[in-house]
Amino acid sequence: MEKHTLRTEYSVYGSPEELPADDKSLLDAARSALEHAYSPYSRFKVGAAVRLANGEILGGSNYENASYPLCICAEQTVLTMASSRFPGVPVHAIAVTVKNPERPVTRPAPPCGACRQVICETEQKNRQPLRILLHGESGPVYVFENGRDLLPLAFDGSYL
Repeated sequence: MEKHTLRTEYSVYGSPEELPADDKSLLDAARSALEHAYSPYSRFKVGAAVRLANGEILGGSNYENASYPLCICAEQTVLTMASSRFPGVPVHAIAVTVKNPERPVTRPAPPCGACRQVICETEQKNRQPLRILLHGESGPVYVFENGRDLLPLAFDGSYL
């Protein structure tokens, strides 16, 4: 038997104010998108924004459904919108923020497994890493330089 270790690297900024200007503006766009979240069941709002290679910034939010498996995550909303509106233009970065009116979220909420997979697929499609910024309502900001740091054993097209 062999044992292996997986390590994830990410940067932690104490607050959004410590981020470089481009990252702060992307996180601000995610926060704006958060206000359009449709989450009547969980009341857990998620906003996401992407910065494309052409400089465009797009925002998206989660959209719940009474049939929970049909809910659409903010990350998937904005990544598919980017691909549809600007085909062939790589996504350079994505920022994700959350809000819970029942209890403040003071730490970054990581994307669900499906969203991690979509982030990795976006990287593979664009043949470049995707910078990921995660933030709660307050507190630190986690910055990952690529999706593989969130999903180190991602399933990809090489298996097919």
